[in-house]
Amino acid sequence: MKYNELEVNRNTRPSRKGRGISAGQGKTAGRGTKGQKARTGHRKMPTGFMGGQRAIMQAIPKLKGFKTLHAKAEVVYTDVLNELKGNVDNFVLAEKNFISSPYVKVKVISRGELKSKITLETQFASKSAIEALKKAGGDFKKVAVPMRAKKEA
Repeated sequence: MKYNELEVNRNTRPSRKGRGISAGQGKTAGRGTKGQKARTGHRKMPTGFMGGQRAIMQAIPKLKGFKTLHAKAEVVYTDVLNELKGNVDNFVLAEKNFISSPYVKVKVISRGELKSKITLETQFASKSAIEALKKAGGDFKKVAVPMRAKKEA
């Protein structure tokens, strides 16, 4: 057996700090002398607390505006829908490159004149766009955003 292959099970207890001079970790118990961090309860101070001085996150200027995580709907105009016929949903719009992906929210807004009779199945449409659809003999159905197919492992 070699010295580096020895397995030693240490039989030591955790040190009892602050239990007298002869204990080795007595009196200040490794906290140094005086100051806020030497006192009891110093761990309850908030992150970034700088001893009553203005904290760094309060001193740094904030960025303008509001960054939302809410994805905006992609816009499709009614005059573009004249090229289409029958049922029009997110997949048809994505195939014709009117939207970036079939898995995004779509809002149809009125612009120009709609002549083709279509059944539109998207997430949103303006009132004037719905009126234009019905005037052309079509219809609007509000549907949820299509979910991506889960990959099988």
